[in-house]
Amino acid sequence: MTTASHARSFDSAAALYAAGRPSYPPTLLDAVEELWGRPLAGARTADVGAGTGILTTLLAARGARAVAVEPGGGMAAEFRRALPGVLLVRGDGDRLPLASGRFDLVTYATAWHWTDPGRSVPEAMRVLRPGGALAVLRNDSDESVGWIAGQAARVRRFFGADQETVEAARARSLPSGPGFTRRQVRWSRQVPLETHLANLASHSDFLVIGQERAAAFLAGERERLGGLFPGGTVEESYVASASVALRRPHPTAGS
Repeated sequence: MTTASHARSFDSAAALYAAGRPSYPPTLLDAVEELWGRPLAGARTADVGAGTGILTTLLAARGARAVAVEPGGGMAAEFRRALPGVLLVRGDGDRLPLASGRFDLVTYATAWHWTDPGRSVPEAMRVLRPGGALAVLRNDSDESVGWIAGQAARVRRFFGADQETVEAARARSLPSGPGFTRRQVRWSRQVPLETHLANLASHSDFLVIGQERAAAFLAGERERLGGLFPGGTVEESYVASASVALRRPHPTAGS
């Protein structure tokens, strides 16, 4: 279960988050366009829980007219440093500081699990124009890859979490149910070992346990992975997911 302390932890580690976290593959944005039925180019978009601007950067590159929404001061400062030309407003997904019916697209990137879906879904639909879409994106490490499965098991043991609890949390990280369509794509990136460790360290569980305990775990991973990847370059594999729902146009009179 997520907590307020976990959610706030990113503000003190915004630079670490920006340095380590993966982006999203072009094929996942292609999938969003396909599920929505229109291109991102020209779409007035609210990127909620924008963090350091990972998804916002991709949306802008595709021609979307993006506005970012971010609750955390540290993350907002990092966003403004990276994307000074993009409007950012402070707020969260359960109470969007946005006018009703003004946006073509509302996006979340690995931020949905910090919301209450009973509030965040109606809020997204409120700010969308009829025919607009809510799109939630997420990267999950691909545990069909042996070394990734091994690391994931060590992380679970370290935090005392069982597989069932982890899978339930993962299921809550993307909206589902009537109206939502999901697409997944596999992809990978090659990064220096220290970038991989920075990615791992930027997750909230590590951010809240204290530097000493986190550093001890990461030192063990550095040693293990140094043997697996003697060249110092790690290939991270991911399953990227998009869950998309449309705001249907209101029926016309007599229809």
